[in-house]
Amino acid sequence: MTDWIARAEALRPETRLFIDGAFRPARDGATFDTIAPRHGGWIASVSAAGEADIDAAVRAAARAFDSGVWSRADRRERQRVLLKLSDLMLENLDELALLESLDSGHPIGDARGVDVPNAARTMRWYAEALDKIYDEVAPTPRNALAFVTREALGVVGAVVPWNYPLIITAWKIAPALAAGNSVVLKPAELTSLSALKLAELAAEAGLPAGVLNVVPGLGPVAGQALGRHPLVDKITFTGSPAVGRRFLTYAGESNGKQVALELGGKSPQVVLADVEDIAACASSVAWGIFYNSGQTCHGGSRLIVDERVHDELVSEVLTVGRGLVLGDPLDEATQIGTIASAVQLDRVLAYTDIAEQEGAIVFGGRRVHPDGLHDGFYVEPTVFTGVDNTGRLGQEEIFGPMLAVTMVRGAAEAVRVANQSAYGLAASVWTGNVTTAHTVARELRAGTVWVNTYDVADVITPFGGFKSSGSGRDRSLHAFDAYTALKTTWINLGDSPLTNN
Repeated sequence: MTDWIARAEALRPETRLFIDGAFRPARDGATFDTIAPRHGGWIASVSAAGEADIDAAVRAAARAFDSGVWSRADRRERQRVLLKLSDLMLENLDELALLESLDSGHPIGDARGVDVPNAARTMRWYAEALDKIYDEVAPTPRNALAFVTREALGVVGAVVPWNYPLIITAWKIAPALAAGNSVVLKPAELTSLSALKLAELAAEAGLPAGVLNVVPGLGPVAGQALGRHPLVDKITFTGSPAVGRRFLTYAGESNGKQVALELGGKSPQVVLADVEDIAACASSVAWGIFYNSGQTCHGGSRLIVDERVHDELVSEVLTVGRGLVLGDPLDEATQIGTIASAVQLDRVLAYTDIAEQEGAIVFGGRRVHPDGLHDGFYVEPTVFTGVDNTGRLGQEEIFGPMLAVTMVRGAAEAVRVANQSAYGLAASVWTGNVTTAHTVARELRAGTVWVNTYDVADVITPFGGFKSSGSGRDRSLHAFDAYTALKTTWINLGDSPLTNN
C-alpha cells in the first residue's frame, strides 16, 4: 500500500479537455474539483466544459466524420488503431488503475485485475470483430439486386457514469469507433481522469484528430448541451432514470437524435427451497450486492428467498459480508472500497433510518472509518430483513452495499415479488431443478437472468434492461447495430440479355 500511496501523491493527471486531437482548458477557464473518496481530499481541478466547448467538440467530431479520415478508412486500418489502443491500455495498466481507484474508490486490486483489463479486452474484441461482420443481399426479383449495408451514424455523444468509468466507457466507444463513428465522450464529473488518459492513449495509437473528444463537465451544462446539439446523431447514456429521461426530452426538442439508455435496476436474487448449495449461494448473493460497495447498476440488491431456507441463507450471507475486507482502496488486500462521493454517502446512510421506519431488521448500516481515513466515504456491508417489497427499501435503487431481504412461499410468489418493480435490468434464480430454472428464468422480466450464479459477464453477451431500466443494449455484436444505420441499395438489372437472345 505504501507504494501505491507514494504513486498517488506523485501523480499529476491530465485535467484539460481533449478536443480535435489536443488538450485545452475550457474556453471560460471554468474548473471543478475531483475528490478522492478514500480520504475525502482533493485530487485535482478538472476543466469544466461549457456550451462553447461542447459545440467545438461536436463540430470537430462532425468534421472528422465528414472528411472520411476514419469513417471511410479501410476496416483493417480502424482495426489496427483500436488494437494498438488496447495494447497501450495494458501497457499503462498501473496508471489507469491508479486513476480509476483514486477517482472512484475501487480497490486497486479490482482496478488492476478487472477494470482496466476488461476495458482493454472490450476494445480488442470490437477491433477483432470488424472484419467478421457481413452485409446482406435481399431476395429480390431476378431483374434487381438489393444490398443491405451498415453505415456509421455520424457523431455519437456518450455520457458515462461514475461507478465503472473505464469499463462503461469502453462498452460505448469501442463499438462506436469500430463502426466508423466519431465520438464526444462526457465522463461523470466525479470520475473524469481515466477518460482523459484514455484520450491521450487513443491519440498515441493513431486515432485521427476529432474522432474522439473527451469533455468533462457538469451534467446540467455539458450534458444538456451535448444532448441538445443538432449535429449529434445519437446519445448513449448510462445513469439514473431521471437524467436519462431528460436526454429523451433533449432529443425531442432538438433534432430527434437516437437515444439509448441504461438506467439502473433493483435486481432480485431469487432463492427457492430446493437450492442445492447454501454456502455457494450465500457467497454469490453477498458478492452480488457488496462488490464495489453496491454501486453496480445490476447489483443484486433484493434477496427474494423461500421461507424454508430463509434463516440459514441470511445467516450465511451475514457471515460472508462480515468477512469481507473493507479498507483503503490503495491497499491490495482491500475487497470493499468506498462510496463514490459525500453526497452519495449521505443518500446511502439515510436508508438505515428508512429501514427502521419500515419495520425492517437492520444488520450493519453504519459509516465506518478505516485506520487513518476518518474523512473517507466508507459504509459497512448491510442486510435488511423483514422487508416489505412494496416499500421504499424494496422499490428504490439505493446504490450502496445494502441488501433488502423479503421472505416468500414457493416459486410463484417469488416470481411475482421479483417482478414487482419498475426496473428490469437483471435477476437470478437459485434452484436444483432444471425445469424450474428454465420456467422461472422465462418469467423474470429482466435483460439478464443468471441461474445458480450472479454477475457473470462478458463482452460477448448483450447488456441492458426492460421497463424503467432503459432501452438499447451495450456489449456483444448487437452493439454494432446500435451504432450503425441500415442502407438499402436497389439496382435495376432490367431485362436479362439471355432472355433477349
